[in-house]
Amino acid sequence: MLVDMKLDGKYIVVIGGGGEGYRKTLNFVNSGAKILVVSRAFSKGIKRLHQMKKIDLLETEVKDAKTFVTSLNPKPDLLLAVTSNHELNAQIVKHAKSAGCMVYAVDNPSISDFILPALAKVGEVQVAISTFGKSPAMARVLRQRIEKMVTEEDLQQIKLQTCARTFLKQSVSDQKVRRRMLYQLLKNEQVKQLLKENKFDEAKEMAMRILENWIKNPSEKTHPTTVNSNFQEA
Repeated sequence: MLVDMKLDGKYIVVIGGGGEGYRKTLNFVNSGAKILVVSRAFSKGIKRLHQMKKIDLLETEVKDAKTFVTSLNPKPDLLLAVTSNHELNAQIVKHAKSAGCMVYAVDNPSISDFILPALAKVGEVQVAISTFGKSPAMARVLRQRIEKMVTEEDLQQIKLQTCARTFLKQSVSDQKVRRRMLYQLLKNEQVKQLLKENKFDEAKEMAMRILENWIKNPSEKTHPTTVNSNFQEA
């Protein structure tokens, strides 16, 4: 089960400043969480995030896991052990769990409270791919495939649906009717063609006219009357 946690205002500690630490930290930089990366040395990526004021750094070597975890103030909500030392990661996770933190060990999914999936990100689209720790390499391959599948037209359609959804929330109180309208608009061939031609403004103008017509003339045949039962709340 993949869950997208709300981390705004939470405190996350990442122990390990190398390449893997950087990749794991990237999962959280836009979450609204306060992030501290702890390491005796930091990769270029980690330093860049610090320069951008996305994260804080603590330059130190963790030698005793219990002492280090106890010294953390405030206590992290999430703690990630991402060092190259398997035994150290296990000890950090053990004591962090005892302190009430949710934990992640980069090299041991069985003792982790959560798994970080590979994330395919294209514009506003984000897709999580997980092999449940069985094959991180394959998760990356699948991520790359998915990123190639998402087209510019798809991204424009998301942008258009956002505009349409905002408009309908102000004009149509019935959530089921809004859902039908949005789903029907998604299938409109004229709108799709304009988006394919990268004519977003024209597509938006046409979409608004269509929606306004449906609102004013709910009995017309062009009004959406069916809905995909799997389509999410509008």
